Amino acid sequence: MDRTDDTLREIFAVTAPPTLSARILAALRAPAPGPDTLAERFHFEAGERGIRRLRYGRGRDVAVGRARRHVEQARAELAEYLAGGRTFFSVPIDLSGIGEFQDRVLARAQEIPYGEVTSYAEIARRIGHPRASRAVGNALGANPVPVLVPCHRVIRGDGTWGHYAFGPAFKTRLLTLERGTPLLVGCASTRIVCRRGCAHERRIAEHGRVVFASVADAVSVGYRPCKVCRPRDRAA
Repeated sequence: MDRTDDTLREIFAVTAPPTLSARILAALRAPAPGPDTLAERFHFEAGERGIRRLRYGRGRDVAVGRARRHVEQARAELAEYLAGGRTFFSVPIDLSGIGEFQDRVLARAQEIPYGEVTSYAEIARRIGHPRASRAVGNALGANPVPVLVPCHRVIRGDGTWGHYAFGPAFKTRLLTLERGTPLLVGCASTRIVCRRGCAHERRIAEHGRVVFASVADAVSVGYRPCKVCRPRDRAA
């Protein structure tokens, strides 16, 4: 019996590669990819009307002719967003071909302000189908352009994340980023307040930047909303 046990141990013994521990330690110590590097890991499919699909990982961009400009704009804006330098996307998005229900769900998702979250049940209620939380989750799970249409801002009613196309860790990263990034920046000299990422906001000198929590706060001290990026509060 002892010989049999010894034989079985030899057959089923797990032998780790000699460099395994070193590789694991190196991976744990490696810094997280920066926003530019991370943005390069995304791949876009675009047509004349805008971005049709966003994927992460292996692959390549799919765009022909003038559609390439949408890809270039999307990648630049995505890098800015991941770096905390942009709170909205202006690149055109083409959602033609999706069903009516999903179109309504994604339209509601696009209305969720930067840095805020809502629940699947709340979206179901707002589109007139209060019992369709699961269907809302399925529609968001099939979102062809995650991040650009911010389905990561939708969570379960109990506060847990729920499913996300790029995984829960990435959803956590996005929501953490948004919670720590100023949404509105005002210019002390022009008295104009912009959304973070607006072309005018980028020209504001560091010494003249004023951060606001809401447009109402900015207006109350004499600032005017930018006519280019048109910031507004959720209830406005």
